[in-house]
Amino acid sequence: MAGMEGSSLKGGFTGATLDSRLVKPGMLFVAVKGERVDGHDFIPQAMAAGAAGIVDGREELATVAREYRKTLKAVVIGVTGSAGKTTVKELTAAFLRSGGFKVHATAGNFNNDLGLPLTILNCPEDADFLVVEMGTNHPGEIAHLVDIARPCAGLISSIGTAHIEFFKTQDGIADEKGMLFRSLPPDGFAVLARENDRYDRLCAMSAAPVVTVSQDDREAEPVRKALAVRLPGRHNVSNALIAAACARKFGVPLDSCLEALKAFALPGDRWRVVERGGLTYISDCYNANPTSMIAALETFAGVPAQGRRIAVLGDMFELGEKSGELHDAVLRKALSLPLDAVALVGGGFSAACGRAGGGDALERVTSLGNLAETKKFLAGFSRAGDVIMLKASHGMHLERLLEPEEDVR
Repeated sequence: MAGMEGSSLKGGFTGATLDSRLVKPGMLFVAVKGERVDGHDFIPQAMAAGAAGIVDGREELATVAREYRKTLKAVVIGVTGSAGKTTVKELTAAFLRSGGFKVHATAGNFNNDLGLPLTILNCPEDADFLVVEMGTNHPGEIAHLVDIARPCAGLISSIGTAHIEFFKTQDGIADEKGMLFRSLPPDGFAVLARENDRYDRLCAMSAAPVVTVSQDDREAEPVRKALAVRLPGRHNVSNALIAAACARKFGVPLDSCLEALKAFALPGDRWRVVERGGLTYISDCYNANPTSMIAALETFAGVPAQGRRIAVLGDMFELGEKSGELHDAVLRKALSLPLDAVALVGGGFSAACGRAGGGDALERVTSLGNLAETKKFLAGFSRAGDVIMLKASHGMHLERLLEPEEDVR
């Protein structure tokens, strides 16, 4: 590691960043070559800003983070899943903090081979817990991340069809996510909902005891009531139960977790409620896959509305050869729910609409080509009291529909 001669890892730096503009004296600058920018070009600026050293590339970043993790006293908790992992991570951190612990956690969904080691390197030496989110879209990525983080506890939110293009089957996704459970030490623990689609398969993979939760547990009802406004939906009850079970293993009572929910808010564009011009928008556009789409639709169908419920659904990405059947499944779910109108944006849903044929249910459906068409449709169709949900993969940029001054194309 350039520039770190004679400096031990522990106490040798004050954090790490990929952005030379964010370097402060004592930090490490991680120089990585990206698709558009090569971080090595900014090494002089980083050193001038007082960088304690340069970490050269992804491989060295993993090595440095792996070594620094060994110096931490923090209990490391790993979180993964097809949908809901960011929610579980945020809830776990909030619940542990409610117990008086000092917690460092992944910022946003900084959960890949760059984000996870950076999260570790930015963890304070005196933190009690380090909660790391682990994402994957190709086989072998979770194994790499757990090798760096060495978690003592593992939480899996759900097993769905996100990134199925690269895993072929749900069992393949479960096996990838399950590497978190497989990596746990015997004296650690795993947490899993009994409603998980691959419950038995994941339990069999765990090297540590598995703590289970369920919508049928007596703790579920107070959690459901506490989440009713801020984070509605059965999937979020499951997410909260998983996080609470983890916190309770470390002595945090359920009452403290419920109290923490009063001020809880998710980062990013996740179930963000915006009131505008007599309309209520629910923007859930951070990302989407079939599992999260269906969960969002089911939740939205139960949202109180003075007017109509209008679902605006944009395409889902990285579904490979199953894209057609999975867009079809989401459309079928939308049509089965008490929604007043469904607007479809993008080629994936447009094709699904064409395959759906006729029928009275399709009278509620409008197929749109792009954001400009969608914005024009909403302007003419919506009226005061309506509630409008926006849900799509992030690359569809449906959140831009809430930016009235933007030239939406």
